This record gives sequence, C-alpha cells and structure tokens, in this order.
Amino acid sequence: MSRGRRVGVVGVSGYGGGEILRLCALHPAVQVVYVAGESSAGQRLGSRYPGLSGALADLTIQAFDPHQLPDLDLLFLSLPTGESRKAAAALPHDLKVVDVGGDHRFVDGWTYGLTEITGPATIAESNRVADPGCFPAAALLALAPLVARNLVEPTGIIVDAKTGISGAGRGGGSTFGYAEVNEDVSAYNLFKHAHAPEMREALSRMAGGVPVSLVFSPHLVPMTRGLLATCYGRGRLTTDQALRAAREFYAEAAFVRVSEALPHTRWTQGSNLAFVSYAADPDAETVIALGAIDNLGKGAAGQAVQNMNLMLGCPEQLGLEIVPMLP
Repeated sequence: MSRGRRVGVVGVSGYGGGEILRLCALHPAVQVVYVAGESSAGQRLGSRYPGLSGALADLTIQAFDPHQLPDLDLLFLSLPTGESRKAAAALPHDLKVVDVGGDHRFVDGWTYGLTEITGPATIAESNRVADPGCFPAAALLALAPLVARNLVEPTGIIVDAKTGISGAGRGGGSTFGYAEVNEDVSAYNLFKHAHAPEMREALSRMAGGVPVSLVFSPHLVPMTRGLLATCYGRGRLTTDQALRAAREFYAEAAFVRVSEALPHTRWTQGSNLAFVSYAADPDAETVIALGAIDNLGKGAAGQAVQNMNLMLGCPEQLGLEIVPMLP
C-alpha cells in the first residue's frame, strides 16, 4: 500500500503527540509531512526523537499557525485542553481533524471518537473527531455493555481509576517528577475532574437519554503508562451474564478483549488494546466492571490513529496490530 496520505501532528513534542508520531512513522498508508510544537519550534525532529531516520528525522518542527499549513489529508491536534478550540475553528473546513485534547468532546459539529461506542461508520463519515479522555476510554468500554442493555441501574455508578504519570502530560513539570511520585499513590480533582461530565454524557446517551449519575475518583500511581478503571454499578446479574453481554457487545470490536481473568495494565502496554472484565454478586446487587488500557494508546494516540484510519478509508486495524510489550 502506498504511503500516500499526508498527515500532520500538532503538539509533537508532548507525550500524546510523540506517540502519534511513533505510530504513524511505520504506518503503511500515511506519511508525516508536518509537525508543530511550541517550545520545540525550530528544532529538527530527529534531535527531539533520535530514533528517527531519513526524511522524517529531517523535518523541522514548526510554530503552529492554522492559516499556514501544507497540503494535508488529516491533522492531529494534541494540545492541552483549552488550547485547540480557537485553532481548530481557523482550520480549512475540508481538512479532516482529530483532536486528542478535551476541547471538542460532545461539541456540535464534532463526533465523539471512542470508536466502539460511536460506531466505525459514524467515525468514517466525519471530518471532525474528538478523541475521548483516557479515563473515559477505559471506564466507558467497561460499562457500555451493561448500561446500553439496562443491566445496571443508571444511578449511583462509581468509577475508581488509576493512571500512570504520563497521563498528566509532559507539561506536568516538577509536580510529577520522579521524587514527587515514586512510592506514592494519590487521589486528585475529586468532584471536579473534567472527565466526569464526559462520562455522564456518554453513558446517558447509551442509556437512551436517561440521565446517569456517576462519581469519579482518579488516582495517580507511580508507573509511566497504563490505566485501570474499576467501576461499580447496581444490578442483579451474575459474572457469567456480564461477560456474555460484553462478548456480544464487542463481537466486532478489533481492539477490545473480554477477559475472564481480571485485567492488568501491563497487558496493554504500547498497544491500542483494551481489556475488560467483570465480577458480580447478584445477592448484593453489585457488579464490578474493569477496564485496562495504555493511557497513551487506546487512551490517546492509538485511538487517534484508529479514528484516522476510518476517516481516511483505511482498514481500522492498519498500523495498530501491535503486540503489547512484556515485561
């Protein structure tokens, strides 16, 4: 397959943008012809990522200007939340855009880009796609088979999730340095994390418009990458019934694995895979749904490339059939 589709990456020096670059560097159908960054503008891309070679390494990182872009088929925006909305509004209407940041989730004119929930056909028809947040990607994939089939109550859902430090982005600075996070686990942004409204909105749509109430407790754990969402709901089903519902729901999903064994984040490392599993006690009317992803994979860059494939008419799995790294 010719690498004829031309793509650009804005925010290439961040963790999400760097992971998009890694996935696109060997993608058989696309070539990265434009990269942009803020503090890295003017640098040779190969000096930022020494493992690159050839024409890709020789690209110069540009200062992003939405009015001065080369001819592109698709542009990735990997910017901190709050920084992409104004820029995206200035982009050409016919340019396909995937926003990895949080500015366009459930915004009119943008498609919510969690493929297994929205549907591949809907993504394929869209010019503007907003990637889900990393926490919602794991939690929604775990909860969707239960909520969409009314197997759990739409009220009182609890999402308790742990993420690696790369989820804070390269801009975390000294707050997320080694000495600050090693040998430590901490909760943060309780009752005010931006991903909680996103999860409520997505689940409410899955529930047919019934408002869903949800409490979200995010935690930072001292690992580089990986995310585990442990979700609690009320329902009188068994573990086998929950697993069967998930297997049916994800029968056509290329990247979701339904596992009887409780998932580990390491199972997903470096990949676009998501593992979901369930434990239920019908007497206690409690169901636990677990979702494990790589927060930079299915939680960011892998999902973005999956969306790109669909938007460009490529096979959904192209360039993403990556075996996770173990150990």
